[in-house]
Amino acid sequence: MADNWYYAQGQQRVGPMSVDELARRLPGIGGAETLVYGPGMQNWSRAGDVPALAQAANAGYPVAPAGGPPAVGGGGFGGGGAYGAGRPQSHEIDIEIFGSEMQYCVCTLDGGETVIAEPGGMMFMTGGIEMSTVFGDPNKDRSGFLDKIKTAGKRLLTGENMFVTTFTNNRGGREKVAFAAPYPGKILSIKLSDIGGELICQKDSFLCAAMGTQIGIAFQKKMGVGLFGGEGFIMQRLTGDGFVAVHAGGTVLERDLAPGEILKIDTGCIVAFLPSVQYDIQFVGGFKNTLFGGEGLFFATLTGPGRVWLQSLPIDRLAHSLTPYLPTNEGGRSGLFNN
Repeated sequence: MADNWYYAQGQQRVGPMSVDELARRLPGIGGAETLVYGPGMQNWSRAGDVPALAQAANAGYPVAPAGGPPAVGGGGFGGGGAYGAGRPQSHEIDIEIFGSEMQYCVCTLDGGETVIAEPGGMMFMTGGIEMSTVFGDPNKDRSGFLDKIKTAGKRLLTGENMFVTTFTNNRGGREKVAFAAPYPGKILSIKLSDIGGELICQKDSFLCAAMGTQIGIAFQKKMGVGLFGGEGFIMQRLTGDGFVAVHAGGTVLERDLAPGEILKIDTGCIVAFLPSVQYDIQFVGGFKNTLFGGEGLFFATLTGPGRVWLQSLPIDRLAHSLTPYLPTNEGGRSGLFNN
């Protein structure tokens, strides 16, 4: 276990290595702001906050004073830190989740605060909320037409609408806007700053987020994942430091994978995972398993370290279960709808 140390470089994890080797590399790879993971740790952390690495991490690098603003270019994934220079700070919205199997979330906004959401998800809003439909990135008020086209194109690649809706409290005081889950399941409220500033999720799981959250795309680099991984080459990348709400079907399993730990999963059951987790596919194997096992030809494999969120009821599995009870092509009905 003494050699099971890793550090994050862009969207990749580098390691394993000894703590001495990691300490030797730190001054050249980001110092105190480098995200690291090692024995006894529950999640990725700044090297400057890890006692075994703090001295080496802070060598030659300024340390942010207590209570002050974060150091420029703070840690995180995606080459820019958890939420560093050049990225807007997310609004400080509050999210409450209500219900059991058909949940909805209520976002409470102070004056001037905004929440962004997928079109069609709004359940209700109070009188002081103003709704607006935005083409392109809602975080860039003055972006040019080409920038808007580029952002809208990325959303189309993930299967989402080209437009985003924003809900702003223009009255002052505290106003509320609620969003409903599209099918039975759970809503997860995640603060991105608590998980390193970035989350990779399936294409249709995003529900809403604080203004300032960037909604991008994450390409799967391996050809096999793109062809057989269920979610294709492209997933959604959420980056920022505020709250986001994502939806999962059925019941949710949240699990922290240790370095090198592998979890084999039905390809449709992935909801989200941290960028430190490696996503791949594996052939089921065996003639009888392939033809009669009912699990398809491939498993998804997630390899730690990092946190993963899984769902027990993917939307395609729900749709397949309901198919026998839907109207037939001849206009008749079967199953539960049969008179």
